[in-house]
Amino acid sequence: MSIRIVLADDHKIVRAGLAALLQREPDFELVGEAEDGMSAVRLARQLQPDVLVTDIAMPGMNGIEAIRRIANESPGVRGICLSVHNDNRMVLAVIDAGAMGYVMKDCSLDELVQAIRKVMSNQIYLSPELVGIVVEKYRSRNQAVATDAFTLLTARERELVQLFSEGFSTQDIADRLSVSTKTVATHRQHILQKLGIGGIAELTRYALREGLSTLDGPGAPQMAARRQA
Repeated sequence: MSIRIVLADDHKIVRAGLAALLQREPDFELVGEAEDGMSAVRLARQLQPDVLVTDIAMPGMNGIEAIRRIANESPGVRGICLSVHNDNRMVLAVIDAGAMGYVMKDCSLDELVQAIRKVMSNQIYLSPELVGIVVEKYRSRNQAVATDAFTLLTARERELVQLFSEGFSTQDIADRLSVSTKTVATHRQHILQKLGIGGIAELTRYALREGLSTLDGPGAPQMAARRQA
């Protein structure tokens, strides 16, 4: 039986390269490709693949939030994050979101194949250089004060921070999330107060620092146009 895989990465050339490599495995079947987190969630819901291999830094909805949503909606889909980030907080956030694997982007094809086969056996896979980091971080986690975005903010709040930082307007976000503009404005004010941040510019810097955004979202041109107006 083939292992059905969906790839998610906002860089088309990366997806194409990964697809070509993975399809060399006779029992791997690429059933879908996504360019952002929302598309990944939609494809996981529609196709119910065995494995989702996703980047973390994607516009609109990052890979961590996509994994979290998929884990809730489609628990049979095993998530693997493929990323350049080896930051402690990022790795732990991925695991907490429900991913079963975290692989560094400079890994070999053999390692990625191994990760896919491991998670198909319902085992967690981490790139070797991450294992010690994660173990030590979990040991000290209960003694640490929660200061990062993945512990301070809810999943919805992190989603809003990313959208605001990528230039989406209050109306854009309300339409995207199917809520009122008043609800979005209330969330924004609550987030700013919770973080002790004075405005969107500072919130954008926070989003970049915490790995919630790359400023590559579709709202970015809108932000630039508004600043020039």
